[in-house]
Amino acid sequence: YLQQQLPREKIGIVGASLGAASAVLAKPEGRVQAMVLESMFSTIDDAIANRVAMPFGKIGYAAAPLLLMQLPLRLGVWPSELRPIDALPTLTMPVLIASGAQDAHTTWAETQRIFDAANQPKTLWKVEGAGHVDLQQFNPALYDSTVLSFLNHHLKQNR
Repeated sequence: YLQQQLPREKIGIVGASLGAASAVLAKPEGRVQAMVLESMFSTIDDAIANRVAMPFGKIGYAAAPLLLMQLPLRLGVWPSELRPIDALPTLTMPVLIASGAQDAHTTWAETQRIFDAANQPKTLWKVEGAGHVDLQQFNPALYDSTVLSFLNHHLKQNR
């Protein structure tokens, strides 16, 4: 739609959590010139395990495979299809990967693995004190300066 409406403009995506994962899994190579990926899970396996472990501890990790088995039955999707970390290396546009340092939904270790999987140019932004929250609302001034600077740099027009 944007390409049709604004054919001369560069396009950037800002996605958070599932929105970031969806953007990567869509593989928008050639249609998008920059991506901001906030609090994105690496795999659906990790996402479910982390979320179930939060209220139930280690027993939650044991229950995660039972939930994963329901994906193909209920949604017609296999867990192997929901692995943004595997799709990320196919993208060549600049990416800014951001996550809260205290995010229990997507751990910092996961975020670092996601960053390692991305191609250059890439930027990693660790938001100290933030969990799995709206990073813009958490610190508007820092968010705006970081994200807008990234987008302005990679989406500026040669006019």
